[in-house]
Amino acid sequence: QVQLVESGGGLVQPGGSLRLSCAASGFTFSNYPMRWYRQAPGKERELVASIASVRGITNYADSVKGRFTISRDNAKNTLYLQMNSLKPEDTAVYYCNAYVRYDSWGQGTQVTVSS
Repeated sequence: QVQLVESGGGLVQPGGSLRLSCAASGFTFSNYPMRWYRQAPGKERELVASIASVRGITNYADSVKGRFTISRDNAKNTLYLQMNSLKPEDTAVYYCNAYVRYDSWGQGTQVTVSS
Protein backbone atom coordinates (compact mmCIF):
# COMPACT_ATOMS: atom_id res chain seq x y z
CA GLN A 1 0.00 0.00 0.00
CA VAL A 2 1.33 3.41 -0.96
CA GLN A 3 2.03 5.56 2.08
CA LEU A 4 3.35 9.10 2.23
CA VAL A 5 3.99 10.74 5.59
CA GLU A 6 4.97 14.40 5.79
CA SER A 7 6.76 15.99 8.72
CA GLY A 8 8.75 19.10 9.61
CA GLY A 9 6.09 21.78 9.53
CA GLY A 10 5.60 24.36 12.23
CA LEU A 11 5.52 28.04 13.10
CA VAL A 12 8.34 30.21 11.79
CA GLN A 13 8.98 33.94 11.53
CA PRO A 14 9.20 35.69 8.16
CA GLY A 15 12.68 35.20 6.75
CA GLY A 16 13.13 31.94 8.59
CA SER A 17 13.65 28.42 7.28
CA LEU A 18 12.08 24.98 7.55
CA ARG A 19 12.85 21.60 6.04
CA LEU A 20 9.92 19.33 5.25
CA SER A 21 10.31 15.58 4.87
CA CYS A 22 8.12 12.97 3.21
CA ALA A 23 8.70 9.32 4.10
CA ALA A 24 7.50 7.04 1.30
CA SER A 25 6.69 3.34 1.34
CA GLY A 26 4.70 0.74 -0.58
CA PHE A 27 6.25 1.39 -3.99
CA THR A 28 9.62 1.61 -5.70
CA PHE A 29 10.36 5.17 -4.70
CA SER A 30 13.27 5.70 -7.10
CA ASN A 31 11.06 4.95 -10.14
CA TYR A 32 8.62 7.80 -9.65
CA PRO A 33 8.62 11.57 -9.91
CA MET A 34 7.68 13.25 -6.65
CA ARG A 35 5.91 16.53 -5.97
CA TRP A 36 5.16 18.99 -3.21
CA TYR A 37 1.81 20.77 -3.25
CA ARG A 38 0.36 23.28 -0.84
CA GLN A 39 -3.10 24.57 -0.04
CA ALA A 40 -4.01 27.67 1.91
CA PRO A 41 -7.51 28.27 3.33
CA GLY A 42 -9.88 29.44 0.60
CA LYS A 43 -7.35 28.84 -2.14
CA GLU A 44 -6.87 26.15 -4.74
CA ARG A 45 -4.18 23.54 -4.23
CA GLU A 46 -1.03 24.54 -6.08
CA LEU A 47 2.05 22.70 -7.24
CA VAL A 48 5.12 24.00 -5.42
CA ALA A 49 7.94 21.83 -6.76
CA SER A 50 8.62 18.57 -8.55
CA ILE A 51 11.61 16.30 -9.00
CA ALA A 52 12.22 13.64 -11.64
CA SER A 53 12.67 10.00 -10.76
CA VAL A 54 16.11 9.29 -12.21
CA ARG A 55 18.10 12.39 -13.13
CA GLY A 56 16.73 14.60 -10.38
CA ILE A 57 15.60 17.38 -12.70
CA THR A 58 13.58 19.90 -10.70
CA ASN A 59 10.87 22.46 -11.39
CA TYR A 60 9.47 25.18 -9.16
CA ALA A 61 6.53 27.51 -9.01
CA ASP A 62 7.56 31.08 -9.77
CA SER A 63 6.48 32.13 -6.30
CA VAL A 64 9.09 29.94 -4.60
CA LYS A 65 11.89 29.86 -7.17
CA GLY A 66 15.21 30.79 -5.59
CA ARG A 67 13.91 30.21 -2.06
CA PHE A 68 12.83 26.55 -1.99
CA THR A 69 14.83 23.46 -2.93
CA ILE A 70 13.30 20.04 -3.58
CA SER A 71 15.52 16.98 -3.22
CA ARG A 72 15.28 13.25 -2.70
CA ASP A 73 17.29 10.50 -1.06
CA ASN A 74 16.36 7.33 -2.93
CA ALA A 75 18.33 5.15 -0.51
CA LYS A 76 16.11 6.39 2.33
CA ASN A 77 12.85 6.62 0.34
CA THR A 78 12.53 10.21 1.47
CA LEU A 79 11.58 13.45 -0.27
CA TYR A 80 12.60 16.84 1.11
CA LEU A 81 11.64 20.47 0.69
CA GLN A 82 14.09 23.02 2.05
CA MET A 83 12.29 26.33 2.50
CA ASN A 84 14.32 29.49 3.05
CA SER A 85 13.40 33.17 3.25
CA LEU A 86 9.86 32.23 4.19
CA LYS A 87 7.05 34.72 3.68
CA PRO A 88 3.56 34.92 5.20
CA GLU A 89 2.21 33.99 1.76
CA ASP A 90 3.88 30.58 2.17
CA THR A 91 1.48 29.69 4.98
CA ALA A 92 -0.38 26.54 3.94
CA VAL A 93 -0.73 22.82 4.45
CA TYR A 94 2.02 21.13 2.46
CA TYR A 95 1.39 17.76 0.84
CA CYS A 96 3.67 15.14 -0.65
CA ASN A 97 2.37 13.59 -3.88
CA ALA A 98 3.12 10.75 -6.28
CA TYR A 99 1.16 9.03 -9.05
CA VAL A 100 1.51 5.29 -8.50
CA ARG A 101 -1.38 3.74 -10.49
CA TYR A 102 -3.48 6.36 -8.72
CA ASP A 103 -2.84 9.77 -7.20
CA SER A 104 -1.32 9.32 -3.74
CA TRP A 105 -1.17 11.91 -0.97
CA GLY A 106 0.12 12.24 2.54
CA GLN A 107 -1.85 13.72 5.42
CA GLY A 108 -0.12 17.07 5.08
CA THR A 109 1.97 19.19 7.42
CA GLN A 110 1.06 22.72 8.47
CA VAL A 111 3.49 25.56 7.77
CA THR A 112 2.67 28.90 9.37
CA VAL A 113 4.82 31.96 8.68
CA SER A 114 4.01 34.78 11.07
CA SER A 115 5.68 37.26 13.39
